Amino acid sequence: MALAGRPLMAPGLIVSAPASGAGKTMVTLGLLAAFRARGLVVQPFKNGPDYIDPAFHAAAAGRPSFNLDSWAMSEKRMAGLAAVAQGADLVLAEGSMGLFDGVAVAGETGNGASAEIAARAGWPVVLVLDVSGQAQSAAAVALGFARMAQDVRLAGVILNKVASPRHEALIRNGMAQVGIEVLGALPRRTDLTLPERHLGLVQAEEHEGLEATLAALGGFVGEHVDLDRLRALASGGFASGEVLGVPPPGQRVALAWDSAFSFVYPHLLAGWRTAGAQILPFSPLADEAPDDSADVCWLPGGYPELHAGKLAAAERFRSGLQAFALTRPVHGECGGYMAIGQVLVDAQGVEHRMAGLLGLETSFAKRRMHLGYRLATLEAPIPGYAAGARLRGHEFHYATILAQPDDPLAHVVDANGAAVPETGSRRGHATGSFFHMIAQASA
Repeated sequence: MALAGRPLMAPGLIVSAPASGAGKTMVTLGLLAAFRARGLVVQPFKNGPDYIDPAFHAAAAGRPSFNLDSWAMSEKRMAGLAAVAQGADLVLAEGSMGLFDGVAVAGETGNGASAEIAARAGWPVVLVLDVSGQAQSAAAVALGFARMAQDVRLAGVILNKVASPRHEALIRNGMAQVGIEVLGALPRRTDLTLPERHLGLVQAEEHEGLEATLAALGGFVGEHVDLDRLRALASGGFASGEVLGVPPPGQRVALAWDSAFSFVYPHLLAGWRTAGAQILPFSPLADEAPDDSADVCWLPGGYPELHAGKLAAAERFRSGLQAFALTRPVHGECGGYMAIGQVLVDAQGVEHRMAGLLGLETSFAKRRMHLGYRLATLEAPIPGYAAGARLRGHEFHYATILAQPDDPLAHVVDANGAAVPETGSRRGHATGSFFHMIAQASA
């Protein structure tokens, strides 16, 4: 039900940029914190397959953030997820990569670009521009984005990394000439940053002093951005939709959860719980075994390569997982897949013994990026899905496969339909894949 005095469906904005690295995550977090400090209820979303940014959104907004993905999700599923904005004052969605960046071949519902979400929801775009090294030319960039697609409306721009008042004045002059509104100008600062590693930002739960950092970001953005004007420009919203169910992997799910394993899309966990599943977290890094009362064990992605020595020494975890897998399903995604394999070679070339449920051997000694959407047709069941199910997901890792001797789990293709060699594996009750599932195709 809507809260008293608040609209049923909040108007929204989507924060995007011409490219990655322009500062849209920092701006989004600052806006969330600034509006929250004013007493507003702000519902965050993240476009695309990202499991790190939503945790930061949740910390800044004080409520869960969910992914919206037009390549992997149906229109009904996105509308159902967007319904969590009921009772909020404002929606702020963060885009991914550049505003119009998506796959070349659209999926059943779209190509995954932030512009597609903006058009479907009717959310105006706030374009974050890194104006380092340019002045009036920034207006040409903004004008191109404003005119690129008729169904995408540019609300205005927020200038980032402004060098001086003179620099700001020159850019504002250029924007005025082409009729684009400047909604804020953020001076260049080096102290308000979040640490990064090879897959993106360091996870929110690992960030010391996150609350203070978010408060500082909120104060900074609130000082230099016209929050009242931004809120006035917000509009649109998905048509109200019913939340589509997510099949849980079991009734009682032992879920590996610590700084090595935490890459789970928020809508999946929420869907499991809504379906009545009980989540039983355990920490492999603390040498904990899965709860023996569970009927399934799930190891999500994360950073096992950063903790390989500790995982190799976790005898209680390994023996407990091996005993569990004798009678019940165990599934690993990406980092979890590597952890239930035989060997993980770290960046220094040191071999570490893993759980050994599968024969998979992976190495980070010679890094190679694997990135992109995946459509997997299961050749064998995994917890929650039968053989033949078509699952849409995403792969992002730097591991090289040295050996993958077990039976393939799925036939996997990329967004263009080309076969992908990372098919996943199965042996006994153990299954694993490098792709992170987002949703069942056509559901």
